[in-house]
Amino acid sequence: MAGHRAPRGRASGAGNGASHTSDKSAPLPRKKEFEGIIAVSARGTGYLTWEASETLGDIEIPKDKLAPALNGDTVQVKTLTVVQGRMQGEVTKVIERAKEAFVGNVAERDGIQVLVPDDKRVYLPIRIETDKKIIPGTKVLVHLSGWDEKGPVGYIEEVIGRAGEHRVEMNAIVLEHGFRTDFPAEVAREAREIEENHTQSIATEAPNRLDFRDTTTFTIDPVDAKDFDDALSIKELPDGLYEIGIHIADVTFFVRPGMALENEARKRATSIYLVDATIPMLPHELSGNVCSLREAEDRLTYAAIFIVDKEGRVKERTFARTIINSNKRFTYEEAQGVLDAKKGPYLHELTTLRDIARKLNAQRKREGAIEFDQDEVKFVLDDRGVPIKVVRKVRIETNSLIEEFMLLANREVAAYVSKLAEKVPEQKMAFIYRIHDIPKEDRIEELSTYLRAIGYELEKKKGKRLTARDINELFAEIAGTPEEQLIKTATIRSMAKAIYSTRNIGHFGLSFTYYTHFTSPIRRYPDMLVHRALSTHLHGEPIGRDEYTTLEKLALHSSEQEAKAVSAERDSIKYKQVEYLAPKIGQTFDALVSGVADWGVYVEEAESKADGLIRVRSLGGDYFQYDKKKYAMVGSRTGKKFSLGDKVKVKLIGADLATRQLEFALA
Repeated sequence: MAGHRAPRGRASGAGNGASHTSDKSAPLPRKKEFEGIIAVSARGTGYLTWEASETLGDIEIPKDKLAPALNGDTVQVKTLTVVQGRMQGEVTKVIERAKEAFVGNVAERDGIQVLVPDDKRVYLPIRIETDKKIIPGTKVLVHLSGWDEKGPVGYIEEVIGRAGEHRVEMNAIVLEHGFRTDFPAEVAREAREIEENHTQSIATEAPNRLDFRDTTTFTIDPVDAKDFDDALSIKELPDGLYEIGIHIADVTFFVRPGMALENEARKRATSIYLVDATIPMLPHELSGNVCSLREAEDRLTYAAIFIVDKEGRVKERTFARTIINSNKRFTYEEAQGVLDAKKGPYLHELTTLRDIARKLNAQRKREGAIEFDQDEVKFVLDDRGVPIKVVRKVRIETNSLIEEFMLLANREVAAYVSKLAEKVPEQKMAFIYRIHDIPKEDRIEELSTYLRAIGYELEKKKGKRLTARDINELFAEIAGTPEEQLIKTATIRSMAKAIYSTRNIGHFGLSFTYYTHFTSPIRRYPDMLVHRALSTHLHGEPIGRDEYTTLEKLALHSSEQEAKAVSAERDSIKYKQVEYLAPKIGQTFDALVSGVADWGVYVEEAESKADGLIRVRSLGGDYFQYDKKKYAMVGSRTGKKFSLGDKVKVKLIGADLATRQLEFALA
C-alpha cells in the first residue's frame, strides 16, 4: 500500500526512497560490534541500523546467524564481511527482549507440540513445554522461557480457543500486542467495592463540588458507545454570553495511587477498540457505570467551564470539580436529526452549541489546523461475528460539535498550566502535554517526490519549513479526486507521530501552542495524570524532581502503549477485511493503485478499503519493471504503466486469514 517502508538498503514500496548501495569511497568503521534494535523480515533475515547505514545500508543478518534474536529485540551484532556492497553480521547477544509472549496456533512437528506464531517475523516455531495434549489448531498464548540448540522453547500462559472463531481471533490480536482481556482478582474486587459504595460516595462528596444538576446537560456519543467520558452543559447569560461546561468523568476521585486499579490502568494505559468490542482500561463497574456519565444519574465530574460570546471567544475560564445529572443521552445521529429538523429535545441548546462550534472550527482553520478527515468503513457482523456487510462511516456535524469543545478544553487546560509555569520559573511545573513535532525534512522530500509522481506539488517556500497551511492547500486541491484518500494517507505517514511528553513543543497538526489530553480519563491513562497534575497546580503545590522524572517515564510508556493499541485495532480491521472478502475469491472488484514495489502493485479494494497485492507475474503479457522515480510499474515492450492513483479492475485470487493478506490479479 502507499507509504510501505523497508529497512535501509532493501527494495522499498511507494513512499520510500531509492535503496542504498555501496559507496566504495566510504571507509568501513573500525569497530566490529554494534548495539541496536533488530528488524526481522518474514523471510527470517535481520537488519540492524548502524553508523554506516547511510552508505552501506543496514547490517544484514542471515537467518542462520540470527538466533536467539527476534524482531524488535535490542541486540549486539558482530560484523563479518561485505557481500555485494552490504555488510553482513551475526547476533552475539540479546540485550533485551522486545516481547516474551507470543500468540499462535498449536501444531505437531515430528511428534512434538509447537506454536506456529501469528507474527510471521518469528521465523522459527516455538516448542511447547507441556504434558497436556493440545488439539492442533487451538490458539494459545505462549511465554518464551528459553532457547536451546533446537530453537525457542516456551510454556502456555493461556488457551484462547479454536482458531478461526471470531471472539478467539479478536482476543488473540489483543494478547499478541501485550494487553490482557480480563482483570486481576484484586482489581476486580476494588471495582466491585467502588460500585457498591457509589451512592454513598456521591452523597458524601456532593457538598464539596460545584453543583450543575439544575443546569441543562447532555452527552452526545456514538450509537454503540458503552461509556460516556464527557458531557456538555449550557446556560444563557446576560449580554449575549454563554456559560459552557465541558464535564469529564472524575476517574481520579475513585482510582488513586497505590490501588490495584491504579496500577492496572497505568500498565494498560489505554482502552483498545476492536471491530466489535472494547477492551477497557478500567473494569466495567467503573467504565460502564460509576464513571460513565449516564442519563438521569448523578455523576462526579471534573470540568472546564468557559464564559464565551457568540463568536466562541473565551472571556473567562474555570477548572473545578463538579456534580452533574445528564438530562439526555444523545447519539450523534439523534442530535443531528434535531438540528436538521429544527425541532426536538434541547433544540435551542444544540443550535447554540453548534453555532459556537462552527466559530471555533473556523478559527482553528484560520490558524492552520490540518483537516485530516479520511474515509472509514465499518463492518456489520452476523451473530457469529462474521462480516456480512461494509458500511461507510459518515462524519456529520455533531461529530465536529463535540470535537471542537473537547479540543477547547484540552487546549485551555494545557495553556493554563503552562502560563502558571511562566509565572514561577523557579518552580518545576510537571505536566503531560500531547505534542506533535514538525515533520522531518527527509520525510517531506520523500512525500514531495511521491506527490510529483501523481501530478501534484507540495508548495513550500524555498528555505522554509513545511507549514500546516501548505498541507491544507494541497488537501483543498485534491478534494473530490479519486486519489484524495491515497494522498491523505501518504501525507499522514510522512508526519511525526503525536506523543505524550513533559516537554512542550506544541502540536503541529492542530496548530496549537499548548495541547494536552484531559477529556477521556475512562479510556486514557494520560488524562488521569493530567487531572491530578491540574489539581496540584490549582492548589499551588510544588512538584518534586522525582515526580517530574516519573511523569516523563509514564508519558513514554503511554505513547508506547497507544502505538500498540492502534496496531491491534488495525489488525482487527485487517482480519475482518480479509474474512469479508475470502468467500468472494474469483470475483471482480474496483480498486485503486495504492503502492508500487519491485515485487508488484498494491491496490485498495473500493468497498472494503482492503489492501492487496498484484504480483508482477499477474500483471499480464509483458516484462514489467519498477520505475522508482515515477512510482510506477512499466511494461518494457508495451509501455503499459501502473501508477499511483490509477483505477483498475481486479480479480481476487487469494485470501490468507493467518497472515491477513489478499492477493489480486488484473481482471
